[in-house]
Amino acid sequence: MDGAEARAQIDDLIESHPDWRGALLARARAAILEVDPAITETWKWMGAPVWELDGILVVGNIFKAKVKLGFMYGASLADPTSLFNGELGGNQRRSYELYEGDELDVAGLQDLVREAIERNRAKPAKASRTT
Repeated sequence: MDGAEARAQIDDLIESHPDWRGALLARARAAILEVDPAITETWKWMGAPVWELDGILVVGNIFKAKVKLGFMYGASLADPTSLFNGELGGNQRRSYELYEGDELDVAGLQDLVREAIERNRAKPAKASRTT
């Protein structure tokens, strides 16, 4: 799926949730994309918006009672404002979960996205095999 198709899928997801969840995901999307113009939007795993730059940064999900912004390698990111409030028990993922009435911390989210970009850029490139 190309970028235009992914953007359309994300637009459709937001529009199909005309309540606080769609509005919150739309604000989170805008905040994420504002961090770096090279961030791309993709659509993965049969229905999840994903924002990427040199690897996955954030996976968005809308649930019945929350909007979840998952960071695949969140456990390795600095979180000075303690936004991560989900998936805290594992050694890899972390999520920022918002419920009705919660206010999106745009600056904190953008700081996490910047951290994720730096983490992706710092990871070693995969060695190519030669035979």
